[in-house]
Amino acid sequence: MKYSGIGGQAVIEGIMMKNGRNYAVGVRKPDGSIEVQTREYVSFTEKHKWAALPLVRGVFAFADSMILGLKALTFSASFYDEEEEGEPSAFERWLDKVFGDRLEKVLMTFSMTLAFVLALVIFLWLPLTVSGLIRSAGAGENLTAIFEGVLRILIFIAYIKLISRTEDIRRTFMYHGAEHKCINCVEHGLPLTVENVALSSKQHKRCGTSFIFIVMFISILFFMVIRADSPLLRFGLRILLIPVIAGVSYEFLSLAGKSDNPVVNLLSRPGMWMQNLTTSEPEKDMIEVAIAAVESVFDWRTYEAENFPDGPDETGRRLLAKAGETAAERRQQP
Repeated sequence: MKYSGIGGQAVIEGIMMKNGRNYAVGVRKPDGSIEVQTREYVSFTEKHKWAALPLVRGVFAFADSMILGLKALTFSASFYDEEEEGEPSAFERWLDKVFGDRLEKVLMTFSMTLAFVLALVIFLWLPLTVSGLIRSAGAGENLTAIFEGVLRILIFIAYIKLISRTEDIRRTFMYHGAEHKCINCVEHGLPLTVENVALSSKQHKRCGTSFIFIVMFISILFFMVIRADSPLLRFGLRILLIPVIAGVSYEFLSLAGKSDNPVVNLLSRPGMWMQNLTTSEPEKDMIEVAIAAVESVFDWRTYEAENFPDGPDETGRRLLAKAGETAAERRQQP
């Protein structure tokens, strides 16, 4: 695997792909055509050198991904909002009157704030409160920290399982799979075609799902060491340590995404397994959208000529061989 530097995110009926400062959002419109918007985004770490320091950059990288993700979601949603447009409600008219041109930014800020508060309640306060019950029953601090961490992971799995029951989320997970498949296709030296993308894995070590799992795992280690007697102080410490844990997690994810070291690969496996919850096999038309987004910001032909002069790597060749065997078997069937 050769690191390409591209990353992405699934959006409503589409995919956002980013390479350096440039990002593209490809969307399958209701009429079946593909719309691609290309823009530039300058990250915090580029604007401020201190924000690019190790252990610090992870927090700002997460903030960048949230901001850019909301921009991409807003663009993709605009095509489907048009289908449902009708007479604005009194509340919508009031919001437009009060905020005017600033309404989109206000709603974006509100959404991010609400999501952060809900995450604190569901993934910090609730596990901490429940784990407090076994602490009061006489469990040791290490056991309590492990129980709290495992409970947090179980809540996350239950949350993903719950939201994946809706059709929109299921399709978003399919686009998420298409995003990973495109990046894997490129980074294993395969030409970026629908057929080759379909062959590629829907799991990738740089995925945000892996990041969330790593955060949860590292938090167990931190809270086994950092202790407090007061429940309020324990909750406060968990909030204060979020940037530290996120920073450490980002450094590991960054290393994993650029390395094929066996130890790193082994440590990455639980996060890769978690991706089975948030990625699904995409349809052909979804892969086409992903390819359109990639090609708008990334010259994969030049990249592969420079990095794979002898053709695909071992993984890529194995995928092609397996596809050839499958095709041969199909031809032999009566």
